[in-house]
Amino acid sequence: MHETLPFLRAVAFPPLRRGRLETVQVNLGYRCNQSCLHCHVAAGPHRREAMDGATVDAVLECLAASGARTLDLTGGAPELNPHFRRLVREARGLGVEVIDRCNLTVLETPGQEDTAEFLAEHGVRIVASLPCYLRENVDAQRGAGVFDASIRVLRRLNALGYGRGGGLVLELVHNPPGPVLPGGQAALEADYRRVLGERHGVVFDRLLVLANMPIRRFGSTLVSRGELEGYLGLLRSAHRPENLEAVMCRSLVSVDWRGHVYDCDFNQMLGLPLRLDGRAPVHVRELAGRTLEGNPIAVAGHCYGCTAGQGSSCGGALSDVA
Repeated sequence: MHETLPFLRAVAFPPLRRGRLETVQVNLGYRCNQSCLHCHVAAGPHRREAMDGATVDAVLECLAASGARTLDLTGGAPELNPHFRRLVREARGLGVEVIDRCNLTVLETPGQEDTAEFLAEHGVRIVASLPCYLRENVDAQRGAGVFDASIRVLRRLNALGYGRGGGLVLELVHNPPGPVLPGGQAALEADYRRVLGERHGVVFDRLLVLANMPIRRFGSTLVSRGELEGYLGLLRSAHRPENLEAVMCRSLVSVDWRGHVYDCDFNQMLGLPLRLDGRAPVHVRELAGRTLEGNPIAVAGHCYGCTAGQGSSCGGALSDVA
């Protein structure tokens, strides 16, 4: 796999500092039932990295002490971690909102037969990856049969009450198929609602639009095709300074499967750690009783992926600019 960090370090990005911590995002491991081309984690069925129980305990202690109100669980497929359900239960017991970043098809794998019901029982917000509303586009990115499996799972979630405005939130995630900026979030959401509703009877609460990050598997593909420089140029040319105020790294920390802390999930995949008192790495257990407000954020060229055009974050577009 081609490394993109040397290219990204050579690209200047405006300095950023942290605000108040609101979200603890946790990567529970890199094992996944899918191997998607755009995956910035390079997750797949053969990955074995997984957060252990002691690190899960440290995450819960951090949540309790920090005042963060959201626990954002990602992977790989976070549901495949053996401590996933305990973490969800105990976080909800702390009054913390829990987000499950779900690829949908994992809910049809052996051992996950009742996971959808578990998520509904605990009021977990589901952020589900569905890069397009058309079968041919999804299967091209994620593998044959993925679209049909995703639709089956979405219908099941709808039957449990997700996406129907009753408190069980279902958000879908779109990302473009290659080195281009995503379309406008509002217009794409209207298209998703129309096509998924009319053709498949699927409903959802909101669409989140994300740009593809030039790192890991996707970044390596760009290097192989000689497209990395052009994509970085596109992101830089579309940079909007006002998006700097809303980027997720100002209010979120990302914790890897070992418990090490980063400013965001993308920095985690690049190995750019959060620095505290001038040192790194920092373990999540060290955050209890500490404030990160005002701490400098590690930046490089990939950060333009979050500020280009309408902006992009784990919460979708940052503005209504198409």
